Amino acid sequence: MGVRIDKWLWSARFFKTRGLATDMVNAGHVQLNGERTKPSKQVECGDTLVIVRGHETFTLEITGLAEKRGSAAIARTLYAETEASLKAREQQQELRCMHADSAPAPMKRPDKKARRQIIRFVRRED
Repeated sequence: MGVRIDKWLWSARFFKTRGLATDMVNAGHVQLNGERTKPSKQVECGDTLVIVRGHETFTLEITGLAEKRGSAAIARTLYAETEASLKAREQQQELRCMHADSAPAPMKRPDKKARRQIIRFVRRED
């Protein structure tokens, strides 16, 4: 006996609402055993899921089934993430952090002090 994939994704806390889980499955962001699937597809223990959520990609094996959303501790017992998936996500996180550190700060309007410094700098060149 299985559980609908959209219900399982919602109960395992990968998506905040069941409707969002359904939309992500329809959009092709969730693969069941290497194939694109529909929200009504039944999942069972031992199935492999690949979930793309934002910048993160999870590869997991289903270890438990639940139709109702429970606590986060219970949700964590419903799946086991592969080692390769964990390492890849950590590397992506490090790359994003390194890029954020080297990226320039977003442009904002200068405050009063900065405006005065700009005016002094411009007048010096004249």
